[in-house]
Amino acid sequence: MVFVITTVNPYTEQPVGKYREETIQDVRRKIVNLEQAQQGWKLDLDARLEALKQARTNLDSNFGELAKLMSCEMGKPVTQSEAELKKCKLLFDYMIENAASMLAPEQIKTEAKRSYVRFDPLGTILLIMPWNFPVWQVMRAAVPALAAGNAVILKHASSVSGCSLKVQEIFNLDVLKSIIATDDVARATIQYVDGMSLTGSTAAGSNVAETAGKELKKIVLELGGSDPFIVLDSADLEEASKNCAYARMQNNGQSCIASKRFIVHEKVYDSFYKRMKDEFSKVKIGNPLDKDTFLGPLSSKKQKETVAGQVKRLKSLGKVEELAEGLKGNFIPPTIVKTDKLFDEEVFGPVAIFKKFKTSDEAVILANETPYGLGASIWGDPDEAEKLVPNIQAGMVFVNKVVASDPRLPFGGVKNSGLGSELSRYGLLEFTAKRTVWIT
Repeated sequence: MVFVITTVNPYTEQPVGKYREETIQDVRRKIVNLEQAQQGWKLDLDARLEALKQARTNLDSNFGELAKLMSCEMGKPVTQSEAELKKCKLLFDYMIENAASMLAPEQIKTEAKRSYVRFDPLGTILLIMPWNFPVWQVMRAAVPALAAGNAVILKHASSVSGCSLKVQEIFNLDVLKSIIATDDVARATIQYVDGMSLTGSTAAGSNVAETAGKELKKIVLELGGSDPFIVLDSADLEEASKNCAYARMQNNGQSCIASKRFIVHEKVYDSFYKRMKDEFSKVKIGNPLDKDTFLGPLSSKKQKETVAGQVKRLKSLGKVEELAEGLKGNFIPPTIVKTDKLFDEEVFGPVAIFKKFKTSDEAVILANETPYGLGASIWGDPDEAEKLVPNIQAGMVFVNKVVASDPRLPFGGVKNSGLGSELSRYGLLEFTAKRTVWIT
């Protein structure tokens, strides 16, 4: 029996494309071919970098078409789709320029005539990727894995199957193949690969990590987040408020590193709230393909229902203000929730939880009152803000800047936000074997 996956435009709620589901037998055949191709791929770093240069060129050639496809499949405003693809190009440039030096053997002084550490590829890496950044999430895992000499098999979220196949076309390599398959098939695939990376929910990460652990496979997990946006009384309120709408509503609020909890000093609480409400109210909501749209629909009816249910529960915990009316379909309006109660779920939509603090110690306690630990943003005097950093339980802390991924810096969280790193040299080396060589 042939099963078909249908992708749906969350704005028009009309079908975008149909794709045949692959079986585990289909996937195993692809892995055999990948393993054969990887044997030659791993031997020549210069050839790998030339292939990545060509993939970058292909990305340029497909830029407009792919940006539109991203917006049609998951609702991202097209200007943000374009920004996502521009970041992908920066990643290509960084890895192409630096991979050789980062993968060079590390010389270690010992009693030996020569001793060093080699960084060799593991083999074939399974990438299980989400719909919210349908190209960037793939690229930031695939490009370093390929540069290190691995082959890649991509299992993307079914709702962005068109993007998945377009990414495969852009790379145009025997060492990277996409599969259109169920989550069960993806989990069954783990036993046949040499490592895996997953970006997704904490529940999904825990699920696949169980299988990866039994199979003793190397794993990198980039999971959920409920990032704090801390506003000290020394903050430049104009600058902080200008950034608050982007911090919460980038990617329609569906970003693991979006600021979700706004923790504000009591001295500036009312003033910042007024500014934040004004910024949220000015956001242009509408068709993701319109260039001036900043907030589009959530990615699906199911996602909209999930966030609407969370907002309903939040109404019992505090004052909820929805700053747009008359929205239909899969839209959630910009929403601010004033509360002093604990709500430790991740809200994957344009909903900001607003809290007050008196002291820096209290700010840290509120920032850490979550099972997540991905990013944190602190606004205020840089020296004052930096003193909080050691006590903030997050893998990334940004002062006077919205949390963002950067190809030059490691990306990853602590607690329930994941294991391992992506990007930078640390991410490049995740799927390598660190091999000791001793020569007497």
